[in-house]
This record gives sequence, C-alpha cells and structure tokens, in this order.
Amino acid sequence: MKNFMKGLVIVLAFALLVACGKDTAKKNSTNEKTNTNTKTEEKSDKLEGSITASGSSALLPLAQDAADKFKEVEPNISITVNGGGSGTGLKQVFDGSVDIGSSDVFAEDKLDAEKAKELVDHKVCVVTMAAIVNNDIGEKVNDLTKDQLKKIFTGEIKNWSEVGGPDEKILLVTRPDSSGTRALFTEYALDGDKTQGESYLETDNSGELLETIKSNKGAIGYVALPYIINNSDVTPVAIDGVKPSLETTYDGSYPVWGYEHMYTKGEPNEVVKAFIDYIMSDEYASHIEEQGYGATSNMKVER
Repeated sequence: MKNFMKGLVIVLAFALLVACGKDTAKKNSTNEKTNTNTKTEEKSDKLEGSITASGSSALLPLAQDAADKFKEVEPNISITVNGGGSGTGLKQVFDGSVDIGSSDVFAEDKLDAEKAKELVDHKVCVVTMAAIVNNDIGEKVNDLTKDQLKKIFTGEIKNWSEVGGPDEKILLVTRPDSSGTRALFTEYALDGDKTQGESYLETDNSGELLETIKSNKGAIGYVALPYIINNSDVTPVAIDGVKPSLETTYDGSYPVWGYEHMYTKGEPNEVVKAFIDYIMSDEYASHIEEQGYGATSNMKVER
C-alpha cells in the first residue's frame, strides 16, 4: 500500500509538470504571435514608395541633404534628386517625368501661364545669390556698385582696371537661359537687364561655374550662397557696400535673393507630401541655415 501511494504521487506530479509545460508553451506561442503582430503593425506605419526630383542646381545641395536625412526616418522610400536647371525641373514636373520640379523662380517665369496654373508651389526656403570673382581679382575688387556690376555683365566694362582692379581682361562666366539662378541674378542684381557681353563662358550648373571662376584669372560669375559659404576658393562681391549673407538677406539690405520652390503637378501624393513637409518642418529647420539657405519665417521683407 505504501508503495502504491508513492507511485500515485509520482504519477500526479508528472501530470502536473506536463500541464504546466503545455500552459507555458501556449503562453509563449501567444506572446510570439503578439510580437509578430506588433512588428507587422510597426512596419505598416512606415511609408513606402519612390520620389524623383529635378531642377534648380542652387537648391540641389539642400535637396540631396534632406533626402539623406529623410531616408533615415522613412527607410522604405527611395529618392532620386537631380539638377538640370529650374526650367528643366518645371518642364519635367509638368510633363509628369518627375514628382518634384525645383526652381529658383516662380513657375510662370519659365512656363506658359496655363501650364503654370496646374502646378502647386511649395516655398521651402530662401536663397541668396552672390557675384563671385577669382581670388586674384578679389584681393583688390570685392565691392562693386550695382551700376558697375551691370556694366560688367553687359560688356560695357571690359577690364578690371576700370573698377580699381589690375590690368586684366574681364571673363564673364554665366548660366544658360533655362537657369533660375541666372534669372534671379539678372532680375535683382542687374535690374532685369538681359544684355550680355560678347565674350563669355556658359556653364551647365553652379558647381561647374564655381570651378571655372576658381581656375581663370579675371573671371566673374554668380552662384547661390550655399556654394560659397566657408569656401575660400573664390571671393564673394559686396553690392554697394553690402555683403551677401543670411543676415543681410533677412533684413532686406542685400537685394539679390528669392524663394526656393518645390513644385508638384497638382497636390502631391502621400509620399511626396511627407518629404516636402519634412523639409519645411521644425525637425529639419536647423539644417537649412547650416547650409547657407534662409528660413522664410526669418524674412523681414517679402516678394
């Protein structure tokens, strides 16, 4: 009898262990399902898709930087950003070959009015355009009156000695007609005078223009401020004593600036909207000024 009781106790204990094991396995299975569901839900919160953008070379550095940082937030979105000039970007976004057309000028400055009406403007920041000269010239000429600047770019002044510089022939370096940088500089630095000197070099983008100025004595051209901030390869030129900077742009004392636009054809889809919203967000705001662009909220003047 004693042995029977011992055997019964062992059987009951074994049964209890089996039951506990099944219960634990069931709980673990439930937890695994819960974790799987949670991961699925987390993944579904992330956007998926692709974005293509082209246009302004002045805005290109910011667009590329924003794309890199946005992908850290939304890793399932692929973004392709190219330059090509404002006119190209606006044409391509209207044609539907890209999602975003970046431009230094308003769409109606480059497109027919009817086409421009179909595009939605997103002003993402402010950009300052600066005249720049080769450093050999910049040692003596780093401040010009607007009248002198106009006469240089229209070919009336042909030698640097005429404005206090060395006896060196002036080499104009410019951008093509499709360039928003050229349009903005022409409108606000040259008071809209599109006349161009007979001898000049034309470059496809701002980076190429910068290198051309750096490599040629006597050269003068123009680029967006982000290309020359913390850059000693060329010399920026003040206009009527006012240096190009964010501070002088914000207070309106420096005249050559404009809005940077990201245009979409109609309202953007969810993915494109998320990217544009990110660029204009408080989260990204500090990166705008770090790169030499201006925040629209800091402007004391409007256009």
